[in-house]
Amino acid sequence: MSSYPYANRYPVVRTLPEHGRDRGEILAELREMAAAEDSFWQTGKASGSFYCGDMDHYAFMSEAFGLYGHMNALQRDVCPSATRFEGEIIAMGLDLFHGDAATAGGGDPVGMITSGGSGSILHAVMSYREHAAQTRGITRPNFVKPETGHPAFDKACHLLGVVLRVAPIDPLTATVDVEAMAAMIDDQTIAIMGSASNYGYGTIDDIAALGTLALERGVGLHVDGCLGGFILPFGEQLGHQIPQFDFRVPGVTTISADTHKYGYGLKGTSLLMFRERALRNSQYFFQTAWTGGKYCSPGIDGSRSSGLLAATWAGMVATGREGYLGYAQEIFATSYAMQAAIRSHSQLRLIGEPSYLFAFTSDDFDVYHVNDALRAKGWRMNGLQYPIAIHMAVTRPQTQPGVVEAWTADLTSAVEYAVANRDVAPRSSAIYGGVSGGWTEGADEFIRTVMSDMMDQHQALPHP
Repeated sequence: MSSYPYANRYPVVRTLPEHGRDRGEILAELREMAAAEDSFWQTGKASGSFYCGDMDHYAFMSEAFGLYGHMNALQRDVCPSATRFEGEIIAMGLDLFHGDAATAGGGDPVGMITSGGSGSILHAVMSYREHAAQTRGITRPNFVKPETGHPAFDKACHLLGVVLRVAPIDPLTATVDVEAMAAMIDDQTIAIMGSASNYGYGTIDDIAALGTLALERGVGLHVDGCLGGFILPFGEQLGHQIPQFDFRVPGVTTISADTHKYGYGLKGTSLLMFRERALRNSQYFFQTAWTGGKYCSPGIDGSRSSGLLAATWAGMVATGREGYLGYAQEIFATSYAMQAAIRSHSQLRLIGEPSYLFAFTSDDFDVYHVNDALRAKGWRMNGLQYPIAIHMAVTRPQTQPGVVEAWTADLTSAVEYAVANRDVAPRSSAIYGGVSGGWTEGADEFIRTVMSDMMDQHQALPHP
C-alpha cells in the first residue's frame, strides 16, 4: 500500500503544472490505469465494490453523466431536469419499498438523494435529532444501534453531538438482541436502527420486533438498507426467506438504500426515504438574512452535480424491474452455491443465516489463513473481526461462468493451507474503509503504523 501509486510508471505531480498537458496524452494515461484496475475485479474474485460489472451499462451511465455533469442541482431554475431526475428516483424507491403502506397508514412518504450510504445515515440521524428537539424538547439526544450497525452511525453521532449506545447481538443469529436494545432506550433517545442487511454478516435484524419496540417507546426506527436495499426486495419476490423490512412494517420511519450498490448506479448516490414529510423537513437549513440573498438547502450539501442524478435515473429506468429481478436471481443462486462449498468443509462455519452476502469463520484454525491462501489465488475477500471471519458480498461479476467452480477448488486448497499453517501467524487482517495521505510526506508511515497496530490487535485475540 503506497501513497504514490504508479510512481514507477508516470511522473508524480507535486505542483500545479506550469503548462497544461495534452488532453490526448492525459486520456491515454487514464485509460491505461483504468484498464489495469478493471482487469482485477472483472475476474469475479473481488468481494463487493463492483456491483454491476457491465461495462456497457457503465458507458451508458457515463454518457448520461457527461450531458449533465457540469450542471448544478442547487440551481433548479436553470437546471429543472435535476428536479425530474431526483423526484423520479425517489418515486421509484418509494414504490419498491412500499411507500403505499405508509400512505395507507396516514403517512406522507418522501425522500432525498444523498452522496452515498454515509450521507444517508448522517442525514437520517440529523433529521431525528432536529425533529426530536422540535417536537419532544430533547436536549441530550442519544441513538441506539446494534453492534453490527455500520460505523457510519458512529461517525454521524460523533459529528452531530449525539450519544451513541451500542446493543449486543445474538451470537447464533448475528442479529440484534432486541431486549438489550430496549433496555438502552430512555426519554432522550431519538431513534434506534436495524440493518437489512448488515455489512459484516449479511444478516437481517428483526425489523418487525424493532418496529413494535419503536412504537411502544415513541422513538424513530431507521432501517439501514444501504447495502441490501436494492436486492432484498427482489429476493423476496423470488421466494427467498427475506423478512419484511420496509414501510410495510409499522414503526419504520426512515430507510436508506444505496443506488450506487445493487441499484447499479455510478458511485456517489444513495436514497433516503421518510415515512413522514415533517421528519425530512426538520433538517432543512434556512438563512434569510444573508446579504447574498435568502439561502436554503434540503441537506448538508450545497452545490451538487446533476450528472450523478441523471446517470442514476438513466441506469434505473434502463434496468427496470425485470432486469433487477433477473440479476438478483443470478446473484442469490451464485451466493448459495458458494455457501454450499463452505458447508462442505467441516472446519468452516457460516455465521447466521446469510443470503446474497455471507461470512464464515473457523473453530479449528485462524480463518485469516484461508484469506491468505485465497488472496494468493487472486481473490479479494473482506476481513472481519470479533470474531475473526471473512466475508463475500456476491455481485454480478461473481455470476460469470466458471467463478463458482474456481471458488470451490480454491477454497479446498485454502482450507488445506490453513490446516498446515495453523501454528503460524497469518499475514492478513481486517480493514474496512480508506486512508488518504493527501500526497503528503508521512502518509506511508501512517499507513504502516495503522497496519502494524491492527496486526498487534489481531495477535492479541483468542484463536482456536
